[in-house]
Amino acid sequence: MRRAGAAPAAVGPGPSRPAGVVGGHHPVKTVTVVQSSYIPWKGYFDLIGLADEFVVYDDVEFSRGTWRNRNRIKTPQGLRWLTIPIRYRGHSRARIDEIETSGTSWAADHWRALEASYGSAPHFETYRDAVEALYRDGEERSLSRINVRFLRALCALLGIRTPITLSTDYEATGTGTERLVGLLTQAGATRYVSGPAGRAYIDERAFERAGIALEWMDYAGYAEYPQPHPPFEHAVTVLDLLFSVGPRAPRYLKSFAPEPPPPRPAPGSR
Repeated sequence: MRRAGAAPAAVGPGPSRPAGVVGGHHPVKTVTVVQSSYIPWKGYFDLIGLADEFVVYDDVEFSRGTWRNRNRIKTPQGLRWLTIPIRYRGHSRARIDEIETSGTSWAADHWRALEASYGSAPHFETYRDAVEALYRDGEERSLSRINVRFLRALCALLGIRTPITLSTDYEATGTGTERLVGLLTQAGATRYVSGPAGRAYIDERAFERAGIALEWMDYAGYAEYPQPHPPFEHAVTVLDLLFSVGPRAPRYLKSFAPEPPPPRPAPGSR
């Protein structure tokens, strides 16, 4: 994991980080592959932080009513959805990276909503300029490119330095698990961490045949933090965490690991 260090908070166990070698011989490369989401929750960023490479899987079919173009914030009146409006061309089964927004006014609307809900949060001013700049760039119409721009910027704010690539950088073929394994093989993966929803459709035998270790992310046991507008809710945008606790946000991620302490000098040395 590529992350700046600080003292971790007590959180539940997630997938263990690779030791760097398998059996003392072969390098380990952990890859995670997920469709892009709009300002996603902290668990999404844990999947990025756990990996040596994160692949945005956007050359697959877009599904309505998912996290691809919406997420939730806390407000004094309760949870609120922020949704990027999109347009469809007929009844085509468009890929995520083919979906376009139906306008650009959503960006200003979303920023106003964030400002109204989090303007008094302890660290809103810490990130105001960086986050507002993302919403000022309202000319982009590609949903996938919008999501990836936000993902990279939010990773930087969280101190996550995992490289983010696109599934279209590779030439995977087939469908379902076969296509996923092909993509991972091209990326040089030896270990894949999937979100728990993957249990419903992933063929584990395909991973065994490819020699790729398959592990499942556990989202249980996240620590609560001082969140505005109680009661506490985990399943909201990661912006809620950043605005609430600021630079301490990585302590509330499972993928966080402190930098190792410097070696102690040998007795009698200076």
